[in-house]
Amino acid sequence: MEGLQENKKLNIEEILKDLDKYEPKWRGWHWREEYREGKVGEFVYGEISESLKNSHPLPAARSFGNIDPQPRAVITTEIASGRFEDDIRRMRMAAWHGADHLMVIRTAGQSHFDGLIEGSPEGIGGVPITRKEVRATRKAIDLIEEEVGRKINFHSYVSGVAGPDVAVMFAEEGVNGAHQDPQYNVLYRNINMFRSFVDAAVAKHIMASVGMLQIDGAHNANATAMKGYNVMPELMVQHAINSKFSEIVGIKPENIALSTVPPTSAPAPCMRYDLPYAVALRQFFKKYKMRAQMNTKYIESCEREATVGHTLNLLISKLTSADIQSTITPDEGRNVPWHYNNIHAINTAKQAFISMDGLMDMVELKKTGYLPEKVREIQERAVLFLEEIIESGGYFKAVDSGFFIDSGEYPERNGDGIRRKMDGGDATDTIVMREEDYFAPVCAQFGYNNIPKEYKKPCEAIEECTLCNHSKIQYIDELDDNDNVMKRMERVKEDGTVVPEVQWAKDGYVKITLCLPENEQISEAAAVEIGKRMNLKDVEILHKQVLQKAEGTLVEIKGICDFTPIRRDELSLPKRRKNLSDEVMKEYVKKNPIKVVAATVGEDEHSVGLREVIDIKHGGVEKFGIEAIYLGTSCSIEKLVDAAIESEAQAILCSTIITHNDVHTRNMKKLNDLCMEKGVRDKIILVSGGTQVTDEIARANGMDVGFGRGSNGTDVASFIIKRLMGLEETEED
Repeated sequence: MEGLQENKKLNIEEILKDLDKYEPKWRGWHWREEYREGKVGEFVYGEISESLKNSHPLPAARSFGNIDPQPRAVITTEIASGRFEDDIRRMRMAAWHGADHLMVIRTAGQSHFDGLIEGSPEGIGGVPITRKEVRATRKAIDLIEEEVGRKINFHSYVSGVAGPDVAVMFAEEGVNGAHQDPQYNVLYRNINMFRSFVDAAVAKHIMASVGMLQIDGAHNANATAMKGYNVMPELMVQHAINSKFSEIVGIKPENIALSTVPPTSAPAPCMRYDLPYAVALRQFFKKYKMRAQMNTKYIESCEREATVGHTLNLLISKLTSADIQSTITPDEGRNVPWHYNNIHAINTAKQAFISMDGLMDMVELKKTGYLPEKVREIQERAVLFLEEIIESGGYFKAVDSGFFIDSGEYPERNGDGIRRKMDGGDATDTIVMREEDYFAPVCAQFGYNNIPKEYKKPCEAIEECTLCNHSKIQYIDELDDNDNVMKRMERVKEDGTVVPEVQWAKDGYVKITLCLPENEQISEAAAVEIGKRMNLKDVEILHKQVLQKAEGTLVEIKGICDFTPIRRDELSLPKRRKNLSDEVMKEYVKKNPIKVVAATVGEDEHSVGLREVIDIKHGGVEKFGIEAIYLGTSCSIEKLVDAAIESEAQAILCSTIITHNDVHTRNMKKLNDLCMEKGVRDKIILVSGGTQVTDEIARANGMDVGFGRGSNGTDVASFIIKRLMGLEETEED
């Protein structure tokens, strides 16, 4: 299969071809390689990883030569659209922004299935974890890896009644990491505790055989407890039980990761709780990895609040050296998983980590006072908690007695812990003891296996098992005639139309932000009605925030576009000018000296944008040999035109920012009119620019050209030189 082309969409149909013959290229977990050279662009970094071959840098990178340094920590994005064919497209977006741990949330209820799902049905609350879904995703990730130039880890869940079955399938299909925590099964899925731990031993042993990274689920305790900040000692005990169990089963310590979640969020004084807890974990669990995640318990529908909370959590990750950084979006508080929120979350992590590069060279955690005292207190409470569990008869007895997820701070108990009976839950009484002559002719079998002496490995008896010979896997394609990937893709096949989307291909969803000068109740009702009058279907409130009870409310609505689809071939595409090469421009100016006069006009004091267009150090027009006469800010139109006439300049560069009274358009028109009045309009090229200026607006108000956000000195110089050379404007492909 051919590689991806950055300007062409993923072809899901091509990925689905010959899936029965696909075999993963590599197994195990990949950590980022340290970037030893240290320097990216003009900056020296101390804690970054190798750069990507292809990527999208942060928005502000425009001011720094479009550099895109990558943090040391693995960056996760979690995807839960319900359709794997759309997840794959989102994974490509995520990889271009720097994610290398792509995790799909499993569909609701799959923990209770007693076997593998086959085919590719649509999921609810996540994606059905099926062989076809996993294989197609891993195959697509192979292509995405080649495109961005970095190995990418694929991840899902090994838990539930079918945990061992899923573990085998994951090992066969090259899944790189998985959540596996028998306590999660017991406490949150009510699976019988004995069955859960037996299954976990089998599953973990299989995961160990292929070097899969295991992440636990202990963090769910502080997301579930009424007062998560009181269960910190319990969280440490849960981590300890699962990690040690995993190690005894055979997983290497470096492949065991604790899923850590800060227990509080603002407006609580979160750093006073969250940082000591993170430090306590790091000290107690030095030989294991840390996978840091935001606490979804406190996420509401506000994107800003979620991002600020995420950033504060990232500071803790930096201070305690997290190995994997999970990124959480505000979708937890909304009803639709939006493509771009995944990307925003990845960029939040990248921006925060790169911004904090070298932080630990400048600050250190205090060795005396509140921090170490609180750390020791949490650790002591955890040790006492574990001792009580042992004294009470062990873990199973403690669960039966309601020790866990109790919102009292140990040793206090609030009596609201989760109770599970030892003889209760799903799959009770399903454990069967093996006979003395038990022999399983497969590799990675946990526990007693009476392997005949003539075999070096058990699967020699059947001429290799599926873990050793991938071609022996029985691949099952679609089982449902209607609920399958091919039928879903047929409904949204390419037809030349452009339809907005946030979750699935052509789902038609849009988000509208409204500021209404009414109270909350009126604003909510009005927002829904406004959405309907904008021809949106299924209008719902996404988020609302009272600005002041009487003065106004911010409301965000979502809805589905209900109009005739826009056709791609009927669009009037904005022009993208093709610039002259640097060599051509320098050579022309050398033979034909060019002079420009530049200023920020009106009563505008903004200067940075224009200086970047002019100055040689910013790659401005001066680098091509053009002489720029800069008149500063708040320059009158008359002064600007007179200076151009006196200096015999070939062009005027007029910078302006949009105002509440359209002063920017009036200034452009005034500039044109004054040049006409003074008889020099045909002798001077008029160039206007600003963050809200467009070429269309500029030309409509008498300018020869307009440059908006993202333009630079090369763009301006190329236009001027082309005009002086008498060349027609050309567009990029």
